[in-house]
Amino acid sequence: MITGLAFLSLQSCFVARTYEQPEVVREEYYRTDAFPQDSLNMAEVSWRNMFNDPQLQQYIEEGLEQNIDIRVAIQQVLVAEAYVKQGKAGYLPTLNAKGQYTHQELSANSQFGGLFSSVDQYELSGNLSWEADIWGKIRSQKRAFEASYLQSVAAHQAVKTRLVADIASTYYQLLSLDEQIQITEETIETRENSLETTRALKEAGNLTEVGVKQTEAQLYNAQGILIDLKNQRKILENAFSILLGQSPDAINRNSLDEQKITTDLQIGVPAQLLRNRPDVIAAEYDLVNAFELTNVAKSNFYPSLTLTATGGLQALNASDLLDTNSLFATLVGGLAQPVLNGRRIRTQFEVSEAQQEQARLNFRKAILNASKEVSDALYSYEAATDKISVKNKEFEAYDLATSYSEELLNNGLANYLEVLTARQNALNARLSLTTARYNQLKAVVDLYEALGGGWK
Repeated sequence: MITGLAFLSLQSCFVARTYEQPEVVREEYYRTDAFPQDSLNMAEVSWRNMFNDPQLQQYIEEGLEQNIDIRVAIQQVLVAEAYVKQGKAGYLPTLNAKGQYTHQELSANSQFGGLFSSVDQYELSGNLSWEADIWGKIRSQKRAFEASYLQSVAAHQAVKTRLVADIASTYYQLLSLDEQIQITEETIETRENSLETTRALKEAGNLTEVGVKQTEAQLYNAQGILIDLKNQRKILENAFSILLGQSPDAINRNSLDEQKITTDLQIGVPAQLLRNRPDVIAAEYDLVNAFELTNVAKSNFYPSLTLTATGGLQALNASDLLDTNSLFATLVGGLAQPVLNGRRIRTQFEVSEAQQEQARLNFRKAILNASKEVSDALYSYEAATDKISVKNKEFEAYDLATSYSEELLNNGLANYLEVLTARQNALNARLSLTTARYNQLKAVVDLYEALGGGWK
C-alpha cells in the first residue's frame, strides 16, 4: 500500500510531456510586393508538370535514380527505420538463454573441501527480464526513434528537392551558354566580313591602318569570348553529368527559346512552408527527437521497476540434467533508485535540455531561411523580367546604332571609333539579354525549390 502511494506521488511529479509545435510561423515572414498569397502553392505541382521540356524531364528522372547523394540519403532512411523497429520492441521483455558447464577444484580448507575435491555442474537456463514503463521512458524513446526516422525521410526529400532544382538550373544555364556561343560565333563571322571591308576602305584611302587594326582587335576579342564560353560549357556539362550520377560526358539538350514555364507563380500562405519544405520538416522532427530524449533523460532521476525470472535445469552429472529433479526457478522484483552516480544523470539531463533548445533554434532558423529564399526568388524573378524588357530595348538601340554608324562610315560621315563602340556594345547587350532570360528561368526554379517543390 505504501509502495503504491509512493509511485502515485512520484508520477504526479513527472509524467512524460507531449510535444507541442512552437509558434514559429507568422504571416509577415513573407516579404513580397509582387505576388498575392492564397491557398494555392506552386510547390504542390509535380516537377513533371513544372518543367515541360522532355529532355529535362528525362535528366531529372535519371538523377533521382542514380545521383550519389540520393542513394546515400536512402541508406540513412534504412538506418533510421531499423532504430524505429528497435523502439517498438522496447515494451517487450528481454530473454537470454544459457548453456554452461562449470568445473571447480575445491580447497581442502574450504567449506566443502572436506567432502569434495572437485565439483562439476551442468546448466541449461533462461533469463527473462522486463522493465515497467512507469514514467513513459520507453514510450519517449520510441517516439524519439520515430522522429529520427521521419527526419531522415524529410532529409531524403530535401536532397530530392535540391537535386531537381540543381538539374533544372544547370540545364537552363547550358542552354544560355549555347545561345551565347551562337551569338558570339555570328559576331565573329560579321567581324571577319567587317575586317575585309575595312581593308578595302584603307586601300581606297577612306580609312587608316589604325581602323584596320582596331577591327582586328575586335575580332580577336570576340574569339577570346568564344573560347571562354566553350570552356564554361564543357565544365558545366561535366558538373551536370555528376548530378546525374554519371561520368563526365556530352549532354543532349534543346534550345533556350523552347523553354516555357506555364505554371502560375503562387506562393501560398506562410504555414505551407511547414508542410512543403523538407528541410523545415526535418528541422522540426529533429526538435521532436530532442524533446523526447529530454523526457528520457528526466525519467532517469526516478526509480525503475524491473521483474526478472530465471529458470532451467541444473545438475552435477550430465546424465541427470534432463531429470525433473534438476528443474529450478527464481523470480525477482526489483526497485532501483539512483542515489550517487558521479553526476552522470544530471549531466545527461542538462545536455539534453541544451540540445533541445539548439533544435528549437535550428527549427526557427530553417523557417526564417525558407521565408528569405522565397522572398529572394520572387524579387529575382521580378528583376529578371524587368531586365529582359530593358535589355531588349538596349540591344535594339545598339543594333540600330551599329547599322547607322556603318552606313555613315561608308559615306565618310562618321568616325570609325563610333562604329567599333556600337558593335561592342551591341554584342554585350545581346549576351546580357541571354543572361537575363536565364536568370528569369533560374528565379522560377529557385522559387519552386524555396516553396518546397520537387520532391513529390
